[in-house]
Amino acid sequence: MGTRVSYPAEIKIKAIGMRLAGIPVKEVLSQLNIRSYTQLKRWMRWYKNGEMHRFEQPVGKQYSYGKGPGFKDEMSKLKAENRYLTQQIEGLKKVQGIGEEVVSEIVVNVVEELKDKMPVYQICQHLDIPRSTYYRWRKQEQSERTKKKKWMEQQIGEQCRKHKFRYGYRKITALLNRTMKINHKFVQRVMQKYGWQCRVKRKKRKQTGQPYQVAENVLNREFQADRPLQKLVTDITYLPFGPKQLYLSSIQDLFNGEIIAYSIGDHQNVEFVLDTLSQLPFLPKGCTLHSDQGSVYTSHLYQQKIKERGITMSMSRKGTPADNASIESFHSSLKSETFYLDELTYTTTTIVENYITYYNNARIQTKLNNQSPVQYRQLAV
Repeated sequence: MGTRVSYPAEIKIKAIGMRLAGIPVKEVLSQLNIRSYTQLKRWMRWYKNGEMHRFEQPVGKQYSYGKGPGFKDEMSKLKAENRYLTQQIEGLKKVQGIGEEVVSEIVVNVVEELKDKMPVYQICQHLDIPRSTYYRWRKQEQSERTKKKKWMEQQIGEQCRKHKFRYGYRKITALLNRTMKINHKFVQRVMQKYGWQCRVKRKKRKQTGQPYQVAENVLNREFQADRPLQKLVTDITYLPFGPKQLYLSSIQDLFNGEIIAYSIGDHQNVEFVLDTLSQLPFLPKGCTLHSDQGSVYTSHLYQQKIKERGITMSMSRKGTPADNASIESFHSSLKSETFYLDELTYTTTTIVENYITYYNNARIQTKLNNQSPVQYRQLAV
């Protein structure tokens, strides 16, 4: 066990004054030769709780919880409190010598901390400054704080706009900390205040209502097919670019990854997916169509149309997008290679249609021996 160190009350008060002035903990510990941050933290807690009598307690001698030293009468108690306040102010006066640039800040902090226990004019007398000077410094500090706050908000806004609202508050904080010191909680509050949050990954809307019927996972992540139109997958993705949000419903053939049917609309309902379903060509017997458990796919009308066409229905497990990974990958490629790559901020049907044409006819894939889906299908036939 290490040897206990006893610090004079003046050192304790001076350490508190330096922390109130905003001086870093490491610098306080170094200048005053204090061993542990825990010690300084304990002194700050005593100071905030008004337990100033603890500053003169010897090492290992602590008064009972909630009680200070005994006093013979009320006058003795008042004298003791006044002595502690005076010692506190005297100790803080010494801290002013650390740097002239922090003198006004120290004075304002000291007065704000002690004005509930002593009149302002008495505190100013102890600090050897006119009361009018204190009020002037306080007004200046409030004005400077307001200016600094507005300037920091401006810096946050510039970073958000510069990166087109792709970053959350953690990354914005990391960027700003390269040139200044800023707290991540402040950045988060400002971004929430002005609506500057990350706009890339939006929360998915929660489906409401009870499904008509959920099918088994027949596909079971077997994404390879031996012939065209043997295994199909379908899904709906959001296109949240620009003032109006659109939706894309697509059906993909797992034989070559080709998009064989798709619809673009501004409403996500059963009619929307039925329009995509109606575009399918004649299907061979035993064709499987896999989807997630979205409300449009579990609806009675959709499942009725599926049965009329002789299709075997398959559905992903709830909350498991990987069960439908192939179509999810296509939708990700669509957004990454158009809107994100070209930094587009609006959605048009032409952009989506052109990409699907490119994806089917020109975009080569390694798993297809570096051929496009249409080329691979034609050679296979």
